[in-house]
Amino acid sequence: GGQVVFRGSEISNTGLAESLKKQGVVFSDFVSALREHGDLVRRFIGRAVPPEEGKFSALASAMVDSGIFVYVPRNVDVTLPLHSVLWSPGVWEGRFTHVLVVLEEGASATYVHETASPTAADGQAMHVGTVELIVGDAARLTFVELQSWGQHVWNFTHERCRVGRDAQIDWIFGAVGSHLTKNFSELDLDGQGSTGRMSGFYFADGVQHLDHDTQQNHNAANTTSDLLFKGALKDRSRSVWQGMIYVAKDAQKSDGYQANRNLNLSSQSRADSIPGLEILADDVRCTHGATVGQLEEEHVFYLMSRGLPRPEAERLVVDGFFDPIMQRIPFEGVRDRLKAEVTAKMG
Repeated sequence: GGQVVFRGSEISNTGLAESLKKQGVVFSDFVSALREHGDLVRRFIGRAVPPEEGKFSALASAMVDSGIFVYVPRNVDVTLPLHSVLWSPGVWEGRFTHVLVVLEEGASATYVHETASPTAADGQAMHVGTVELIVGDAARLTFVELQSWGQHVWNFTHERCRVGRDAQIDWIFGAVGSHLTKNFSELDLDGQGSTGRMSGFYFADGVQHLDHDTQQNHNAANTTSDLLFKGALKDRSRSVWQGMIYVAKDAQKSDGYQANRNLNLSSQSRADSIPGLEILADDVRCTHGATVGQLEEEHVFYLMSRGLPRPEAERLVVDGFFDPIMQRIPFEGVRDRLKAEVTAKMG
């Protein structure tokens, strides 16, 4: 496939298989893409997330200093995953990123994008990001985004995927970092027969506050969306998930589902879960659910009865809680690293 690695706004490593380049695939840092593929970028930029979406999207648009551009031409199949890492150490600075992914009709790709930094002992930093995913008719995209910012970072993102006729998006989120995150993620099923799956996991500790605001828009008939977000919380941390399924007036035969499951591992942590439905059509199937609970003592007791000490038993239960979503991440090394971060948070 290909890989791009940033340190701040500087590119330290980039590469794309020659066979993909010959087929017209573009996988580039955003600044180089504006210079080398400007007409292509301008054709699609702002189509999913316009700058006027909100004050942070306007700020990201005005100040963008790094990001990624992915373009897959019609009927091209990118079989090996693409991978990018934005590594941004430092304090008292802002990072403004734009990720634009375009799949033309009949194309397919898998892409993993990571944002990360070490936690600074003193000082603060900010990341403001825009993510635009455009999936053409009959195209298939798997997009994994993993947020591991240091716990001194304030993180704000606007993200949207537009899905064409008979197309498919598998969108996986992971969040274990930042001091505060406010994330707007929107799925627009614009074409008949389109399908979207949104899978998320988050683990907060200390005084972290992770807020994910999701929207599933059924804008055409015979569309399907499926959302599952799972979270665990320790110490005095807090999570907010607010989700909405919207079904337009003419979007008959839509099928929408959303669920949020939370594990409170501390009496001082708090999870707010706010599902919602707005249905204007009359021939649909839409369901939602949310739970907030503690570790199942029976499960922990069972593992302890088999000889595991309690901390190890609790870690194993939490690992099993997250595993269905972890398995959707296509890189084993990335999965292992995230599992290590979960283990570290468990103490």
